[in-house]
Amino acid sequence: MSFRDIFADTRPLKEPAFKRLWLGNVATVIGAQLTVVAVPVQIYQMTGSSGYVGLTGLFGLIPLVIFGLYGGSIADAFDKRIVLICTTIGMCVTTAGFWVLTILGNENIWLLLINFSLQQAFFAVNQPTRTAILRSILPIDQLASATSLNMLLMQTGAIVGPLIAGALIPLIGFGWLYFLDVVSIIPTLWAVWSLPSIKPSGKVMKAGFASVVDGLKYLAGQPVLLMVMVLDLIAMIFGMPRALYPEIAEVNFGGGDAGATMLAFMYSSMAVGAVLGGVLSGWVARISRQGVAVYWCIIAWGAAVALGGVAIVVSPGAVTAWAWMFIIMMVIGGMADMFSSAVRNAILQQSAAEHVQGRIQGVWIIVVVGGPRLADVLHGWAAEPLGAGWTVLWGGVAVVVLTAICMVAVPKFWKYEKPKITGI
Repeated sequence: MSFRDIFADTRPLKEPAFKRLWLGNVATVIGAQLTVVAVPVQIYQMTGSSGYVGLTGLFGLIPLVIFGLYGGSIADAFDKRIVLICTTIGMCVTTAGFWVLTILGNENIWLLLINFSLQQAFFAVNQPTRTAILRSILPIDQLASATSLNMLLMQTGAIVGPLIAGALIPLIGFGWLYFLDVVSIIPTLWAVWSLPSIKPSGKVMKAGFASVVDGLKYLAGQPVLLMVMVLDLIAMIFGMPRALYPEIAEVNFGGGDAGATMLAFMYSSMAVGAVLGGVLSGWVARISRQGVAVYWCIIAWGAAVALGGVAIVVSPGAVTAWAWMFIIMMVIGGMADMFSSAVRNAILQQSAAEHVQGRIQGVWIIVVVGGPRLADVLHGWAAEPLGAGWTVLWGGVAVVVLTAICMVAVPKFWKYEKPKITGI
């Protein structure tokens, strides 16, 4: 293996369609993070209530679930290029809605929340369609690499975007922040407009409830695809400790200014790990036994979380080496999760039939979003009797144990290998 093989595989960027999408998304990802930060901060400033801020989660999750499923059926029934153009325009218009409401001096938070729901509905149709087209524009052996490049971009945006938003809100206010997000979507709109026509193939069903049910039936009969979903839920529901970060910072790391600093590091640690993982993801494209790779990456994630829990348990209630050990474990966990996610995404695109790609990706986005939300509830509930440290520790152990059980129970996924073809 050469030194060059260590770093991210950039072969997908040689494909003009993918290159345009990826480069266009550089600005869009950062712009989206501006709105992600601005909406809750604006609502809090309008109401002074964290309860109203929490409603953004509900108003965002419901359309994501509904249109994640229905949007997948739309992606499988229509030309994916047209679907992407329409939904990208929809996201642009709803983002402009935030801008217009703000410059008009709107004080009604329900208008903001309704507009937020509309934006998430367009996103829920756009995202599975965007992922489903990769199989049509790239060779199968580059799908994992393309996913790594996309995740590298997303996680970098998750770090840079909030920093820019935090700096700009006091300077230019919410209205112009939303305007910048509107402008940032234009390169992506140009990229999807430049795509070739990607019409549905194979067994085509009319978009709707029957199509959604048909996709779910297909998924139920595919153990490899089901295991991709199950393993993600195991990793996130039991291993994602983000709901406990405020308690850890206050109780285990001493609170005050030092605790606040550690809180910021905790929230960015996994994203930093994911970015590092993206940079060092060259091996992802070469691995053939993808099922084995997924299992070991999730076990590595669980082990990192468990060791982070140990660091919290033994922490003396101040910022010491134990606190930094927890941060390091979350960075390592973020890398393992990035590797696992890249390979699992590739498996979904390789293994699902062409005519159900959109619907499978629709279910996938619900799993990816829903798992961490369920983790917030479970960890918050468990921390009451156990404390934050033991909750994190046992959560990591549960990830390792349940993943090991899956290894034994579903040997077909352990044996899964990347298809031995180089093109479509």
